[in-house]
Amino acid sequence: MTCSAAGMLPYKLIYFNMRGRAELSRYILACAEIPFQDDRVEWKDWPSLKPSFPLQQLPVLEVEGVELNQSLAIARFFAKEAGLAGNSRLEEAQADALVESLNDFTLLIPWREEDQALKKQKIDELFDCYMPKLLSFLEKHLRDRDWLVGNAMTWADLYWHVCFTTCSVLRPGFASQSPGLSALIDRVGSIPQLARWIQDRPASEF
Repeated sequence: MTCSAAGMLPYKLIYFNMRGRAELSRYILACAEIPFQDDRVEWKDWPSLKPSFPLQQLPVLEVEGVELNQSLAIARFFAKEAGLAGNSRLEEAQADALVESLNDFTLLIPWREEDQALKKQKIDELFDCYMPKLLSFLEKHLRDRDWLVGNAMTWADLYWHVCFTTCSVLRPGFASQSPGLSALIDRVGSIPQLARWIQDRPASEF
């Protein structure tokens, strides 16, 4: 069960009031029903809070008096805590590689581009040139299995769902020609505790 109220919870995940780069960790925590404090920073408050965080960036995880930054490091920590990192060292490496491959695409999205025409052009180029290669790679990797790695769900499957949700806002139907990956979206989304999180989380475009 997740929790956004302050209290004696072991994990405090700090991020903006959006899905963004903290949502993978939230997915993992929701799936494993690990309680955490979902601390959301409003944009108006960020300038005054920014200097107090490592590298002046979010997300940040506070645990046992330690501040951990970098979104994938935080998510990997939770994946291991939740038993979603992979069932062997090789599976862990495979899941890591898939997560990094998905993350490479999200990092290319020109979020900070202010020229809207140029931003659209860059996004179109990403979806027309890069995304087909990524989808082909993932579809071939998945083959006829239920999950991307081994015989059980890992954080790579969860990150595909996170990325799919974001990319669907930018290019609806972008994965419609990838039946295995589309089925994986349905499979992940039907996990009861994750479905509850998705239904109850604060609404945001990204």
